[in-house]
Amino acid sequence: MRITYILFLGLLFSTKILNAQHTEESEHSHHKNEIGIANSPVFLLKEKEFAYGLHLHFIRNIHHSKFGIGLGYERIFDDHKHNTIGIVGSYNPIDRVFVNISPGISFEDSGHSGVHFAFHLETTYDFEFKNFHLGPAIEFAYGKEDYHISIGLHVGFGF
Repeated sequence: MRITYILFLGLLFSTKILNAQHTEESEHSHHKNEIGIANSPVFLLKEKEFAYGLHLHFIRNIHHSKFGIGLGYERIFDDHKHNTIGIVGSYNPIDRVFVNISPGISFEDSGHSGVHFAFHLETTYDFEFKNFHLGPAIEFAYGKEDYHISIGLHVGFGF
């Protein structure tokens, strides 16, 4: 009898916690627009070397949903002066977690390697401070010449 009472109270308590989390998530407002920047050391897998990477994006939320679309630009400051421009699709599966997928084109400043297809997959965990977001970012990118991974800091401004 005592164990049934404890189980019942545990179930009731956990239901209240889940309901409170759902209410908090549903009250969470998404900004219509975000301008973001990610700074990170980038590891080029084929070349087995590190370089500094800078990623910029603009994302527009689709009708206050968990989805957004926008444009992104990445620059890797290495010998090749790698640039990537792409369309960004954003998804917010759970509170504070964002997944961005960006197909696009990659090219070098010198123009020797031409223009190639590129694909970026990035995930961030954001802490909000009014209109600013700050948190870790992890990225994997594929291109014809090389692919790279990075772990860095994402800073965003929502408006």
